[in-house]
Amino acid sequence: MKKLKKLAYSFGAVATALSYQAFSTYIIFFYVDVMKLGVKLAAFGMLVWGIWNAVNDPLFGFISDRTRTPWGRRIPYIAIFAIPFGVIYFLLWTPPSALQNEWLLFLYFLIFICLFDLCYTIVVLNWASLFPEMFPSLKERAEVNSYRQSFGMGGLILGIAVPPLIYGSLGWRWMGLIFGAIIIFAYLISLWGSKENKIFSKEKPLGFKSAFKNTFANHSFLTFVFANLFVQYAFVIILASIPFYAKYVLEIKEGKTSIILLATFVVAILMMFVWRKILVKFGAKNSYMAALIVLAIVLVPFLFLNNFYAAIVACGLVGIGLSGIILTADVLISDIIDEDELKTKSRREGMYFGTNAFVTRFAIALEAASMGFIFHYTHYNPHIFTQTKEFLMGLRALVAAFPILALSFALIFMGFYPLGRKKLAKMRSELAQLHNRLKSS
Repeated sequence: MKKLKKLAYSFGAVATALSYQAFSTYIIFFYVDVMKLGVKLAAFGMLVWGIWNAVNDPLFGFISDRTRTPWGRRIPYIAIFAIPFGVIYFLLWTPPSALQNEWLLFLYFLIFICLFDLCYTIVVLNWASLFPEMFPSLKERAEVNSYRQSFGMGGLILGIAVPPLIYGSLGWRWMGLIFGAIIIFAYLISLWGSKENKIFSKEKPLGFKSAFKNTFANHSFLTFVFANLFVQYAFVIILASIPFYAKYVLEIKEGKTSIILLATFVVAILMMFVWRKILVKFGAKNSYMAALIVLAIVLVPFLFLNNFYAAIVACGLVGIGLSGIILTADVLISDIIDEDELKTKSRREGMYFGTNAFVTRFAIALEAASMGFIFHYTHYNPHIFTQTKEFLMGLRALVAAFPILALSFALIFMGFYPLGRKKLAKMRSELAQLHNRLKSS
């Protein structure tokens, strides 16, 4: 029953990955190409959404940390917003046919992408914040996060591959309905596996100024979050560049591009349980740094390979490093939250997960700048198939050289990360004493 509860909680990752991946991949295509919303209005709407997206993570993290109810701090938010989240996701893909006026369509688009992000932030942030609280030991965190990330990658594959099959045969309304139902179902299942520790509600919450100051003064958090920023930059620039790399460097069709990406995620899921054992044996910091090194090494072949089958093998190897990184990242931030509780006497998962999300949003801006620079200065022309040699070299740099450099910076930051195994062992002993005092008070 205990393992079943862990799997149930972890199942929320399906909705987390599926909802965001389908949104980020298809929302512009749907509103611009299908609904005929002007490109400039769509771009302006996404700019507003991006600002709202960046601000609401730390804001709702702070609010969640300060929440006190008989049912806990996190669970009420998931219970209240899970169903509205699914309904809004359905409505996002079903604008009324009466909206013939472009400005009315734009208003609908803007309202619902912001409502989507509001619900996504509230539900996902509180769901994620339960992880360090429910699973305090390294062994449990490694186990449960392997379930979470495996479910998450399954949701990621569904979010990328399934939408064209649904909207191509049934229409966009059915895609919104099916995905909205999956979102509701997955989070309600996760609620069954969720439990809060009531002793954390006894801790006095920090005010906003104090919470902000303590978060950005935390040495462990700063080293991790900037390492994570470079890691996220490496991820997004690889994913954004692969379709161009496949088309112009490998000269393969779109269907085969999906196979290349699928190889990465399948290997990553299989390797999750290997990295879980490595994590328990060597600790989060060492495992994370090892995964960074592995990923940097396996990206090197992309500087030279030039055929489809070699690309499948190379992408499979990428899955090895990717798996280790995504497994250990949440364990690292959980350790940081434990350390912060000893310092502040307040449990603040929401603030840390929210601030981490805020900082890593800048990876998208770095990715856009990098691709814009390469595309401009190597004279990319979307109207021709045979591109310049400089552009092909630029694509190789985007898929391999830029990510390797970013991972090197991440490795340097992690070298200064202070929470090694000995310090963590002492810290967990002190935390146990603190929690025993809270129980007896």
